[in-house]
Amino acid sequence: MTWIDRALMFSTLDYAAILLLLGTWQWIGWRIEHSSLNKQSVSMMMDNFRRNWMREMVTRQPRMFDAQVVAAMRQGSTFFASTTMIAIGGGLALLGNTERLAGVASDLAIGSAPALVWEIKILAVILFLANAFLKYVWAHRLFGYCAVLMAAVPNDPEDPQAYPRAAQAAEICVTAARSFNRALRATYFALASLAWILGPVALILGTAITFGVLYRREFASHSRSVLLTLPPNTES
Repeated sequence: MTWIDRALMFSTLDYAAILLLLGTWQWIGWRIEHSSLNKQSVSMMMDNFRRNWMREMVTRQPRMFDAQVVAAMRQGSTFFASTTMIAIGGGLALLGNTERLAGVASDLAIGSAPALVWEIKILAVILFLANAFLKYVWAHRLFGYCAVLMAAVPNDPEDPQAYPRAAQAAEICVTAARSFNRALRATYFALASLAWILGPVALILGTAITFGVLYRREFASHSRSVLLTLPPNTES
């Protein structure tokens, strides 16, 4: 079987649905991370709060609270990385047993398809999960770097290195959170790509729902309105 024969196993609507999924995933990520000052995303607003947090940390004694917050963020990234790894393992196991999936599809009157089609659909989910896993792991490592930088901030606020090092810790924390958020978005779209098993129309619908949920949470949620009630101080 040539690659042309494999390509013909999917319809034009399948390819359009996949392009929509990938394009939406990339666009919403770019929009969230490059939102305008007039309509900032929740993620960008939280970045400002993280910078404020590190400035406040300089004069906070003791700093046990700050250490606990970073530890909680590391635990969150560890949990999601472990969960994603389990999901990847389940997907890989399913790749070798597509007959069962084909049987379920037949029972649901979805239609029959060659085993290769089911494998590619499962592989799409696995690729999103793999992307998320790598970003969760990197976020975990960056939160560790952030903890080290926070420990290196002098206790004396008058020390000339105190605020510059706090600013370094803040930027590492922002980068770690950005990686974690990208991993979450990849996880969301992995769930959306599961709809492809039901067909291209279901994938388009799943992509639209995922996009709507992400956009609302970042730009039209109650949590965003709460953050706007006390705008963060962005002065450096």
